[in-house]
Amino acid sequence: MTDDGVQLIVVDAANVVGSRPDGWWRDRAGAARKLLERLTSLAGRLDRPAEVVVVLEGKAKAVDPAVDGVRVVLADGSGDDAIVDVVAEQDRARPITVVTADRGLRDRVEALGAQTVGPGWLLDRIDP
Repeated sequence: MTDDGVQLIVVDAANVVGSRPDGWWRDRAGAARKLLERLTSLAGRLDRPAEVVVVLEGKAKAVDPAVDGVRVVLADGSGDDAIVDVVAEQDRARPITVVTADRGLRDRVEALGAQTVGPGWLLDRIDP
């Protein structure tokens, strides 16, 4: 993919859902569904156009991945590995933001040129 001015936002769904204090994490599939629904409004809340990619793993993969404006990647194994793969396949000039609090994952994607932000950055933009 090339840098067409559209930033890429890659969401570590398990990490974002697990960081919420309100118990979303108890129902991973339900939490993933809520997250995907709320992510449809994200592009309109940013200062530049964005492609949003969400990586689901484990029980969260039971959710229907057909959501307008959001590309869903169902991880075969490690969600972290799937996120690194998504970042690695991008043009290095493309602005990429990975949403995660996982320090090991942050190190891996930052080495590929991505910037990282914590789940709070995303939740501030999608929570009602």
